[in-house]
Amino acid sequence: MSDGPETVAIASRQVTVCWRRSARARRISMRIDARSGHVILTLPPRARRDDALALLRSHSAWVVANLARIPQAPRWHDGGQVLIDGRPHAIRHCPQARRGVWIEGEVIHVSGEAAFLVRRLLAFLREEARTRLGAGLDALSRQAGLRPTRLTVRDTRSRWGSCTADGAIMLCWRLIMAPPEVQHYVMAHELAHLRHMNHGPDFWMLVDRLTPHRRMAELWLRREGATLLRDMQE
Repeated sequence: MSDGPETVAIASRQVTVCWRRSARARRISMRIDARSGHVILTLPPRARRDDALALLRSHSAWVVANLARIPQAPRWHDGGQVLIDGRPHAIRHCPQARRGVWIEGEVIHVSGEAAFLVRRLLAFLREEARTRLGAGLDALSRQAGLRPTRLTVRDTRSRWGSCTADGAIMLCWRLIMAPPEVQHYVMAHELAHLRHMNHGPDFWMLVDRLTPHRRMAELWLRREGATLLRDMQE
């Protein structure tokens, strides 16, 4: 069970707190959701909210320091920018157009009312991700001789991809914003799990055979990945 977000003042600043009740929780715990920038407080069923707030305030310096490290969420608006394949594309709002969303060169055009710009852009990017990531995974799987049972492209909180024991691969749609080399690495990583469901030496040898981009991609994801996982803002 969870309660809606609540604004709490700590250390001379306002933070957003989300409450969670868990039958499995043995004690009050606290974490920061890097995607939303919210503090998540998880309580056992009988724990008091006042005790959870006391825990929050006793760790106020830690909370403030870690919130400050979270990258700013991308801001999508007319004149702003969005990454596609790692390259900045200018956002141009075309309220009178009737073409939906389309790309011309390094400009992405969004039709319709301004209030729906972010929603339309998100829908477009998700569909682009399904098309592009699907084609990329298909090409790499043919090259590797490794065929997943199915592919799903969806939103995730922290994972860029996953592979199940029955051979189903999931890719995060936000990869469409990363450079092609990073996309290629994540696909290779998940395809390698079709043969090795672990991260042992044989797994990494196969990844390195499937993609030359491993080191660069890992570094890019460490530096830039958190920004892509943030919720978009207008």
